[in-house]
Amino acid sequence: MEEEEGGGCVPSDLTPEECQELENIRRRKQELLADIQRLKDEIAEVTNEIENLGSTEERKNMQRNKQVAMGRKKFNMDPKKGIQFLIENDLLKNTCEDIAQFLYKGEGLNKTAIGDYLGERDEFNIQVLHAFVELHEFTDLNLVQALRQFLWSFRLPGEAQKIDRMMEAFAQRYCQCNPGVFQSTDTCYVLSFAIIMLNTSLHNPNVKDKPTAERFIAMNRGINDGGDLPEELLQNLYESIKNEPFKIPEDDGNDLTHTFFNPDREGWLLKLAGGRVKTWKRRWFILTDNCLYYFEYTTDKEPRGIIPLENLSIREVEDSKKPNCFELYIPDNKDQVIKACKTEADGRVVEGNHTVYRISAPTPEEKEEWIKCIKAAISRDPFYEMLAARKKKVSSTKRH
Repeated sequence: MEEEEGGGCVPSDLTPEECQELENIRRRKQELLADIQRLKDEIAEVTNEIENLGSTEERKNMQRNKQVAMGRKKFNMDPKKGIQFLIENDLLKNTCEDIAQFLYKGEGLNKTAIGDYLGERDEFNIQVLHAFVELHEFTDLNLVQALRQFLWSFRLPGEAQKIDRMMEAFAQRYCQCNPGVFQSTDTCYVLSFAIIMLNTSLHNPNVKDKPTAERFIAMNRGINDGGDLPEELLQNLYESIKNEPFKIPEDDGNDLTHTFFNPDREGWLLKLAGGRVKTWKRRWFILTDNCLYYFEYTTDKEPRGIIPLENLSIREVEDSKKPNCFELYIPDNKDQVIKACKTEADGRVVEGNHTVYRISAPTPEEKEEWIKCIKAAISRDPFYEMLAARKKKVSSTKRH
């Protein structure tokens, strides 16, 4: 045997040609082994990239889910800021259709906040409202069935102008889905309000005089462009409400509200705390049933405080720390503590200790609205005035 240059041994009796062939085989074997190793390295690299990609995608999804959850929380605290946050983080397209779909699905969203956003008078919000209503399918539903579906998808806000826009959009959509049922959208609008009022009258325990079907029919005479609706239609609507009241969304932050016509007003305000250290706290206020309730969050089931408005007055005040202030006070008794209660951090309900409640609104316009609504809370219901105006319009149509 002779030693080969490459360190291997070759038989000494091989011819030069055979030695060369053997050398070629060994070289190809080495090249093949090198190719296999390169393939293994490439496979390992690709596998590593795939694993990293998977973990990166997982991290991205986790981050996205966190941002969506944050956006929902922000929406429930302040609908416009929540929508803006979702758009800025590419979680929502800045189109009325995409936002309407987000609100319609309503996953993790507070229905009070949905109603608040849909009721705004900004042109874009109105477009979102109509896109939201378009997502509801009312074809072949009677008016009570359609209202049940519509009013379950959000909580109707307490401001007359907001309710007017939302019920107008509902009436248009219902008539679009059910052509020929009513002469006009005004008829549908007025009858929808009559149904909600009927629900209040029949199922609110505070209402002692329960209307009969005959009275309900009589109340709605002449609303169909000056003509009467079929009595059978009105009788069926009456029976439907009598047998099953409207369900109010449970996450509305105020389990004390009996009807969709309350509260009279709601929104974020700053309240001056009454302890030894005077601090301003942001609270969600709801005005209803001649009381002012305030909550820490719109999603809270129980109020942090309740201020009965009986024997109180309201006035504008100047404050060096906050703009747009007003006060609730007892006239002619400046040192008397206002009858009110609040919930402590440990859950105990205690009497309030305010001689005045000083409150700051975000804008001068909102301050004026709050003052007006609180003054009117005991004496009148603004929705009846709004409805009376619409009924008058409908009734005069036939005469003209």
